[in-house]
Amino acid sequence: MQPSSPSPSAFSRRSVLAGAAAIAGTTAAVAPAPRAEAAPDAPPPASSGEARRHTGTVVFRDVRLLGARDATDLVVVDGRVSRGPAPRGAKVVQGGGRIALPSLVDAHIHPDKTTWGGSWVSRRPASGIADYVAQDVDLFHGQRRSVAERAYGLMSHAVTRGTRAMRAHADVAPAYGLAGVEGVAEARKRLRHALDVQGVAFPQHGVVRTPGTAELLEEAARSGAVDMIGGIDPGGFDQAPEEQLDLVFGIAERHGIGVDIHLHDRGAKGIDAMRGIIDRTRALSLHGKVTVSHVFCLPGLEDGELDSVAADLAALDIALTTVAPSDSLVLPIARLREHGVRVGLGSDGVRDSWSPFGNADMLHRAHLLGWVTDVRLDEELTDCYRVAAHGGADVMGLPHADLRPGAPADFVLVRGECLPQVVVDMPGRDLVVHGGIVVARDGEFTAGDGRPGR
Repeated sequence: MQPSSPSPSAFSRRSVLAGAAAIAGTTAAVAPAPRAEAAPDAPPPASSGEARRHTGTVVFRDVRLLGARDATDLVVVDGRVSRGPAPRGAKVVQGGGRIALPSLVDAHIHPDKTTWGGSWVSRRPASGIADYVAQDVDLFHGQRRSVAERAYGLMSHAVTRGTRAMRAHADVAPAYGLAGVEGVAEARKRLRHALDVQGVAFPQHGVVRTPGTAELLEEAARSGAVDMIGGIDPGGFDQAPEEQLDLVFGIAERHGIGVDIHLHDRGAKGIDAMRGIIDRTRALSLHGKVTVSHVFCLPGLEDGELDSVAADLAALDIALTTVAPSDSLVLPIARLREHGVRVGLGSDGVRDSWSPFGNADMLHRAHLLGWVTDVRLDEELTDCYRVAAHGGADVMGLPHADLRPGAPADFVLVRGECLPQVVVDMPGRDLVVHGGIVVARDGEFTAGDGRPGR
């Protein structure tokens, strides 16, 4: 059984995504982009997972790695999984026979827009993307909490659900200036012990159609507050495909940062945009620094055309992300993986003006990926988890937290029988560990030393 499609008359985030071109008129590694020299007070760069605190030795006793039948001790030395036995006197954390699983990576989320943790917001009808954008502005100005506070609340909640890293998109537009970018950067700084974050300056209102946005993107890149510059539907929404792509790629090249473009357009308009992205990536030698998100033009392609696009993506190390919105719009992850293209999974918006739904829980997103693709075999369910754990890590240029010796000690402990059952039942995350430090326990965020987070 699969979820039913919305009626033709319904208008929602899902229908916007499904028909973006009409109304708007698993895994290719993306290494962290070299950063332009930042201002002295700029936030720290996104962690690559290599800079771990010296935390000594911790033994997580009686855990079942990846759902194995027999329990063992997981030894962590200075934030990394160790092969050898623990020395005497090491700190011990009891696992109680729980399953140890790699922490998850949210490759596409919008924490600046969220109302998470605040009062309920009643959403108004909308008849197009322009209406949603206008409601974004109204919601922004109607919030009593700052972007930093709201983003921190959502991002710390994501940690309690087992997220180790995320790529966070923040709106940049004249209506906000750089408030979204600065708020997410502040939340990132507060959470640096628990979460690796890459920031994207995202022009939700368009790059060309909204004067002043290109200058703000340039300012965001110059400040060092973001790792990537975004774009949105160069043809369908901005209606200036060449100009938008030239502006976005030009900023990225000048400041030595990456590109992550939202592409909802389908059909020829979407493929034309993809070709423009591919051509500029090749011309500017931005191999490994470009991501395209959503990419609704790919699922409907015939095999031969998909193979051709996938080969170009793999050759240029262009990554893709999907949020698995429906069976017809989720990326063909297995086919892309055959070509060497790496694909990450993300949450997208969470309780924003577009939709009351979303929870920043990447285990739930892995569950949804299995649901919309109608999987049923154990290996298929396990692969949904791998996409959520390792696919996003590849997109962000992070090492896999695969519990092997030398891997980052980023993992969750859950009660369950096996990994496929965990994907289906989504048990609570009893313990979340980042770099060998317990950062959440029983759904509550901690300060990294067992104390409640603030």
